[in-house]
Amino acid sequence: MKIVRTDCELQTPVVDARLREQGHELVLLPDGVPEAQLTEAVRDADLLLMCYTPITRPVLEAASRLKGIVKYGVGIDAIDILAAIERGIPVVNIPEYAEETVAEGAFALLIALAKKLQPLSRAMQKDGWVWPERQWLGSDISGKTLGIVGFGKIGQSVARMAGAGFRANVIAYNPGKSDAEIAAAGATKRDDLHQLLAESDFVSLHCTLNESTYGMIGEAELQAMKPSALLINTSRGALVDQDALVRALEEGWIAGAGLDVFSNEPLARSGHPMSRLFDLDQVIITPHLTFYTHEAMHRLELETLERCAEMLSGRPTLVKSHDPRLRAQKNGVIFA
Repeated sequence: MKIVRTDCELQTPVVDARLREQGHELVLLPDGVPEAQLTEAVRDADLLLMCYTPITRPVLEAASRLKGIVKYGVGIDAIDILAAIERGIPVVNIPEYAEETVAEGAFALLIALAKKLQPLSRAMQKDGWVWPERQWLGSDISGKTLGIVGFGKIGQSVARMAGAGFRANVIAYNPGKSDAEIAAAGATKRDDLHQLLAESDFVSLHCTLNESTYGMIGEAELQAMKPSALLINTSRGALVDQDALVRALEEGWIAGAGLDVFSNEPLARSGHPMSRLFDLDQVIITPHLTFYTHEAMHRLELETLERCAEMLSGRPTLVKSHDPRLRAQKNGVIFA
């Protein structure tokens, strides 16, 4: 069968080798492939594997043989799920492979910002040594308040690290969870987002991107935060208004940010709405790779192959995600 895998810059050697060993034709396409080229490639494809590339209605309408779409990752906002459902094309993601991994990445950004590791490292590289002047004063995490926005499994892991590990006070905003559910995971619920932002010394975002969360952290929310607060985003860039965030960091509405995700990816040193962040010592930027460890990629590849085998054999594919967009599917899926 013909299988198209987009975003081939993200190497999945086990997946690629196994599919070829099974006799399938594997077509690899790069990130940013034009819609017309993708449309032509999937016209006679049996399976589509994607990570970041937009899978639009025109692409799906051209795919007359497609048995399914596997998002080898978590977020599904690049896929026109409604168009896929209308055409009876099952869509599945791999939601659990990096939950602890991304939580560790978020906490690494938090520690690095709180301890001013980036400007200290830059100064050491430039001057060879620095003395304990006030500009290098960092912050303790113990005794501070961490606000978690979105309290799924990743958010809960961050709560455990901060509370049990660093003895921080953890509060959480997630309208879909009860006080008891949040308390059982080591945090105290806040019903109002602005209240959480105003109380928090550190804010970490762990939301699914959908219509209700798009741009949820805008100018008003950033101004509600403490001037000493730090923002961490390892979830989805579009949760935050990028123009407002650049202003907040340049004008000192907040003290700093650790960002692994961006509304427009890839980031660039010039010509990007967030290019000015490269010059700010109070900002740590990483290239959407908090998920990228040996262990997480091993889990991702094995489960991707399981979902591919189900779709290619005509069996219902297992949907582990609780995202209502995937749970709305009726054809070719079973739910965990």
